[in-house]
Amino acid sequence: MTISIGNDHAGTDYKFAIIKHLESNGITIINQGTDATDSVDYPDFVHPVANDVEKNNAEFGILICGSANGVAMTANKHQGIRAGICWTKEITALTRQHNNANIICIPARFTALQQAIEMVDTFLNTKFEGGRHQNRVDKIPC
Repeated sequence: MTISIGNDHAGTDYKFAIIKHLESNGITIINQGTDATDSVDYPDFVHPVANDVEKNNAEFGILICGSANGVAMTANKHQGIRAGICWTKEITALTRQHNNANIICIPARFTALQQAIEMVDTFLNTKFEGGRHQNRVDKIPC
């Protein structure tokens, strides 16, 4: 499995920890985020992740910023992207089960690091339920 990950300055530490965790589980990572903590503009790192997912260079994307709002808004401008803001494992599971999200957006300033890692695991291991949810997802313009 290949995952594309991006972040702004608020998510750098989380990104490195998530990459370490995923690589230890045999997952290939495309690092599209900043590696520094100097202030940057999140769209510069979101668009490459969304492009990776759109072009099937990665099965899923992970985006991290302070609130997750900016990265989610930017990613959802891309065709075929369903980016969901997640702050608990339960919300994360529902984002996959009901919305078939292909990018998880993590608010680094509002989640603990271990919680973020657990959400990533939940996201990657939860299947879309389809059925009545497919009808709803189909109504999202692409």
